[in-house]
Amino acid sequence: MSEIKTLEGEFNGASANYALLVSRFNSFIVDSLESGAVDCLQRHGVSAASITCIKVPGAFELPLAAQKAAQTEEFDAIIALGAVIRGSTPHFDYVCSECSRGLGEVSLKYDIPVAFGVLTVDNIEQAIERAGTKAGNKGADAAMTALEMVSLLRKF
Repeated sequence: MSEIKTLEGEFNGASANYALLVSRFNSFIVDSLESGAVDCLQRHGVSAASITCIKVPGAFELPLAAQKAAQTEEFDAIIALGAVIRGSTPHFDYVCSECSRGLGEVSLKYDIPVAFGVLTVDNIEQAIERAGTKAGNKGADAAMTALEMVSLLRKF
C-alpha cells in the first residue's frame, strides 16, 4: 500500500478567492445557507476580501452567473447556493435539472470547482432541516467541498 500515490485536498483556503453565488428565491432558507458558507470559509482562513457574493434571482440563473464568474478567471472556486422546493407542477423538475446540468457544465468547461449547495427538496420542512438544523448546513458543506477541491486541484 505504501507504493500508492494518493492526492487529497486540504481545508485551508487562505490563498484562494471564492465566488459565492446566492439565489434570492426562497431567501428565508438560502440566507442560512449563505451564512453557513461564509462562516465555514472564514473559519478555514479565507478573508472577507477573498469572498465575492453574487446575488441572482433564482436557482435557474445560477449557471449563467457561474459561467460569467468563471470567465473572469478571478476565482479559484464557485459555490452555488439556492433552494428549490417541490410544488404541485413539473416546474421543480425543470429548474433542478437545468441548474445542476448547467453548473456541472461550467465546472468542466472552465476547469474550476463549482460546489453544488442547491437544496432540491420536497417540502419546507426538509429545506429547514438542511439549512442549519437537523441535517446540518448544506451551505457550509458546499464551502468545505470548494476548499477541498481548490487544494486538490493545485496538487495535480
